[in-house]
Amino acid sequence: MNETQPRVIVSVDAGVAEVRLNRADKRNGLDLAMFEALVAAGQQVAADRRVRAVVLSGEGKAFCAGLDWAAFLAAGLEVGSKLLERSAESPANLAQRACWIWSEVPVPVIAAIHGVALGGGLQLALACDIRVATPDAQLAVMEIRYGLIPDMSASKTLLRLVRPDLARELIYTGRTVSGEEGARIGLVTHLAADPLELARQLARTIAAQSPHAIRGAKALCNAAPELDTAAAFAHETALQMPLLGSANQLEAVRAVLSRRAPEFQDPE
Repeated sequence: MNETQPRVIVSVDAGVAEVRLNRADKRNGLDLAMFEALVAAGQQVAADRRVRAVVLSGEGKAFCAGLDWAAFLAAGLEVGSKLLERSAESPANLAQRACWIWSEVPVPVIAAIHGVALGGGLQLALACDIRVATPDAQLAVMEIRYGLIPDMSASKTLLRLVRPDLARELIYTGRTVSGEEGARIGLVTHLAADPLELARQLARTIAAQSPHAIRGAKALCNAAPELDTAAAFAHETALQMPLLGSANQLEAVRAVLSRRAPEFQDPE
C-alpha cells in the first residue's frame, strides 16, 4: 500500500456509515497516522446527523493486528509521546481515544472482525456496541507478551463484557482465543462466515428505527451501568420525555398501525 493513502476510509449511505481501516499490507496495524485517522473518522461520523449506525471493518486479511511496533521504533520516542496527549473534549489520551471514540459516537457501532484482532485491535472492537466475527478469527489481549498492560480503554470495555476472572486470565496470559470461543465468553456478539455482510444487515435494521430513539438508547446503555438504581431510573425518564409525542415517535406509531415502513427525519 502507498502510505500516503488514507489510513481510514469513511462513506455514508442510507443512514449507515462504513468506516474501513485501510492499511491492508500491515494487517491494519496501528501507527501514529492510524491512531489520528481513527479519531478523525469517529469525529466525522459523530458530527454527521444523517448517520444512524456505523460498521467498522478492516481492509485485506485482518481487522487489526494491533500496534505497529516497527513503525514506532523507527519513529522514536517523540512520536510515542504523542499517543499520551489528551484534549479537553475526552477523558482519553490519543491512543485510548482511537478506540474509545466509538463508544462516544452517539449511534450504535458494529465491528466486523475477520483474521486477527490483537492488542489494540481487539480493544478497538471492544469499544463498539456489537461485534460480529468469523468462527476462526483470532482475538487476544496480548500486551502482556510485550511487558505491558492493555491501555487503550480495555479497563472500561473488556471488564464489562466478560466475567472478571476470564478478563483477568486474558490480560495475564495474553492467550489467543478464536471467534468461536470469544462468542462463548462474551467477547463476540455473533458469529458469521461473512461478518461484514451481517454487520451491514444489522446496521440497516438499526438505521430503519427512529434516529432520536436510537441515540437515546445508546446514551442509556452507555450511562446506566455507572449509575445507582435511582439515578438510572431518572436517566431513563430524562431520555424518554423528549421522545414522547415527538414527530419521529408519532411516525413510528403510525407506521406500525398502518403496517408500512416509517419515514423518519434526521436530528437537526
